[in-house]
Amino acid sequence: MNRSNGGGTGTGGGMRGAAGGANLLALRSHNTALVLDLLRTAGGAGISRLELAERTGLTPQAVSKITARLRGEGLAAEAGRRASTGGKPRTVLRLVPGAGHALGVHLDRDELRAVLVDLDGTVVAERRAPLDLGAGAETVLEMVARAAEELAEEGLGHLVAEGARVPGAALAAAPTLLGLGVALPGPLDHVRGVLHRITGFPGWDGYPLREALERRLGVPVVVDKDTNAAALGLAVGGAGAEEGSKAGGEEGSGAGVEAGGAGGERGSGAVGERGSGAVGERGSGAGGERGSGAGVEAGGAGGQRGSGAGVEAGGAGGQRGSGAGGEAAGAGARGGSFAYLHLGTGLGAGLVFGGGVHRGARTGAGEFGHQVVQLDGPPCTCGARGCIEALCLAAVARGDLAEAARVLGTGAANLAGLLDIDLVLLGGRTVAAAPEAFVHGVGAVLDARARREGGHDGPVPVRLAPAGTRGVAEGAAQLLLAPLFGRGEGG
Repeated sequence: MNRSNGGGTGTGGGMRGAAGGANLLALRSHNTALVLDLLRTAGGAGISRLELAERTGLTPQAVSKITARLRGEGLAAEAGRRASTGGKPRTVLRLVPGAGHALGVHLDRDELRAVLVDLDGTVVAERRAPLDLGAGAETVLEMVARAAEELAEEGLGHLVAEGARVPGAALAAAPTLLGLGVALPGPLDHVRGVLHRITGFPGWDGYPLREALERRLGVPVVVDKDTNAAALGLAVGGAGAEEGSKAGGEEGSGAGVEAGGAGGERGSGAVGERGSGAVGERGSGAGGERGSGAGVEAGGAGGQRGSGAGVEAGGAGGQRGSGAGGEAAGAGARGGSFAYLHLGTGLGAGLVFGGGVHRGARTGAGEFGHQVVQLDGPPCTCGARGCIEALCLAAVARGDLAEAARVLGTGAANLAGLLDIDLVLLGGRTVAAAPEAFVHGVGAVLDARARREGGHDGPVPVRLAPAGTRGVAEGAAQLLLAPLFGRGEGG
């Protein structure tokens, strides 16, 4: 499997050629990502080529070429046959999970947690060790390298030919390894992989972590904030889809619907395409190209897309919202909008709009813990006073979990009022130690807010994030995997 930063799916700014036409290589990669994502969400039961064509808006011939290539590369395989309404039974295809792997590392202030996952996101092996994030770059890099090499040897050593085994080079020798994702407290620059002044650890300011790890390990590395990584893992797993569909009044089934075909015809199934949010969406049809960023282009002859909140055009002539079902719009088009609030050694948020992680232009979105809620309050390690993180952690330290949950709920209510999100998910070690107290306490604050405002929608639901204490590490691995399925782009 070819390795590249971003998973080799051709997303990002390379979707347009020099003359303004479609970059065919990037377009092919995007269409392949659509098919791979449907294979992934279909699970072991598989999906037929006809269903793939219907749900992606691609022609049956294009789907046949893509699936033949995926089978040749070992990414897809037959999963049996399914009876059809007429003619011979249809061949059903499935994803081959073991055809690719990624490492995910969560660097917390006092702990390292690392996982090796396959294409399905299933954890193959994991490590956990104490860590002092302030011990210095060389010490931390050595721990990351040791954990990554141990995981690669344990989970992938059987795939490495005997003659190719080189001490200290287990990662580079593993044929199915896409790379390493690293998640840690912010602020940082996700695009460049450079750390800023991490709260409590100013010595990391300006450190090029991605470059240092790539040089050390010899594989692609992606760096992001811990909350963003966890939110990405949750979004890929379908978090927020149900709430988003309710909020947007969607008709499509599964995690979303899509506009495609010759007039914005609606698709359905386990995964469609995003129809809204701050991320770039896809208009399918003859071109079926996806724009990245804030909402750039649509495929098909003349299928021009508007930018902004994810306006989508599909098919010849770029008709918006016409055809059998109109256009997918609203928060639930590919996973809804939600906030993941992470309370552990610090407090932060990961924001997901329209199924994509919202990082902001400088990876500054989600610095939730440092909103000031008490003027002249207790000092925070960031240098300000009265930050929600300082108040919340102080309440935890004195054993007042009800107060900690109330403070966290106040911040969550502010976020819900500002962004009109569909769902709040709670995670982190502190939450995991007393989940009922935090879910109930945060929910009570949001419920009180809903009663004050009136209306018929009720409070924003509050739930425990399903991934548990290794959710950040698993999300870090998705920094490599998600782009393979066209799921890594955000705003």
